[in-house]
Amino acid sequence: MALEHASPLQPIRLHPDGTLPPDAVSVSLIKSAELQLLRVVLRAGGVLPAHWVAGECTIQCLSGSAQLIAGEQQLDLEAGDVVLLPKQQPHELRSPHEDSALLVTIRLGT
Repeated sequence: MALEHASPLQPIRLHPDGTLPPDAVSVSLIKSAELQLLRVVLRAGGVLPAHWVAGECTIQCLSGSAQLIAGEQQLDLEAGDVVLLPKQQPHELRSPHEDSALLVTIRLGT
């Protein structure tokens, strides 16, 4: 079964008030030929293991706080922070202290 994504011009509510519903899960929100948006939910103590993506990507912390480990760097992200990752940059995400939600935007096209 194909994953259902939002259509062009279809609004998506990302919980702008900073709350994370208890049933929230990680999900791909939008995918086109050139762009993918994902909401990544990490529960307190959660880890998204080291990986990389082919294109550039941004990671925006929507709620809570998270750590981004990219090579030798560790960046602490709080709600409202956004960071750009170069293409093919290995990275890991952690949420050591509290539940967090992140908006990840990946450039898929060349």
